Amino acid sequence: MKRSRFGSLDVTSIGLGTAPLGGLFAPVSDTDAEATIERAWSLGVRLFDTAPLYGFGLAERRLGGFLRQKPRESYVISTKVGRLLRSPAGVAGEDDHYKGTSRERPVFDFSHDGVMRSVEESLIRLGLDRVDILLVHDPDDHYDDAVAGAFRALRRLRDEGTVKAIGAGMNQSEMLVRFAEAAPVDCFLLAGRYTLLDQGALDALFPVCRARNIGILLGGIYNSGILADPRAGAKFNYEDADAALVARALELDELCHKHGTELKAAAFQFCMAHPAVTVALTGARTPAEVSDNIAMSELTVPPVFWQELRARNLVDARAPLPGGV
Repeated sequence: MKRSRFGSLDVTSIGLGTAPLGGLFAPVSDTDAEATIERAWSLGVRLFDTAPLYGFGLAERRLGGFLRQKPRESYVISTKVGRLLRSPAGVAGEDDHYKGTSRERPVFDFSHDGVMRSVEESLIRLGLDRVDILLVHDPDDHYDDAVAGAFRALRRLRDEGTVKAIGAGMNQSEMLVRFAEAAPVDCFLLAGRYTLLDQGALDALFPVCRARNIGILLGGIYNSGILADPRAGAKFNYEDADAALVARALELDELCHKHGTELKAAAFQFCMAHPAVTVALTGARTPAEVSDNIAMSELTVPPVFWQELRARNLVDARAPLPGGV
């Protein structure tokens, strides 16, 4: 598998995202979770991304249970800060997104001390002595606290050598630009904002990251599912996609079929064609999904597809396409 670098880290250019293994939208058994991580490992994936939010600790526990069996220097692991898991005083109803979880629920805390507690608790769940990458997670409504508290803690951990890279993970690009200017970050995880359906990262984030040598871990390349299975009721940004988005996805799917290729392959390879993108993070809940994701990164997408995509103005004219189209 191809490898990339950001900061002092050498990583595989494809990573496994573990939100699905935390029961995103549907529960996943321990057996399926372990088999999914095993398949990713067997296919050469050595970058693994997780977070306390994913299944409210479940994804971290499952991922750590697998990685503890591997030599620590043989992989890179990323987790996130900004949410502490706490048991609510009353009855905890089923979450809207994560299924089959414990009764613990996330509580935002972007303070310095809250971040230090979050890291300690993540290491306990993972059963590891360290992680490589720490990301401030979804600080959309907490910019000031993140800059004054969370990033101060992350800089301290990086300076001490406890972690190798720091940054933020968000579903928007605008605040990431502000963080790039306010904090000495190494990387960002951008979810769902550079895809065949959304190229908002082209406006400011990608130019800033290239100028400052900030790595981009790109998640949500299928936009929560609509670019994997375009249909009414498909998910976009974790919610039901509206009719206009479904129509655009179906048009892209029709164009792929016209040229004998797959929409998932086009979506994957479009994302990786931009020089700002360091890693593609793909989520999976079964071994078959892992295998399919890797295959989509390698499936032939003919140049004529990209040419027609450009001619029909189906993507931003500034977006580089595979093969230099």
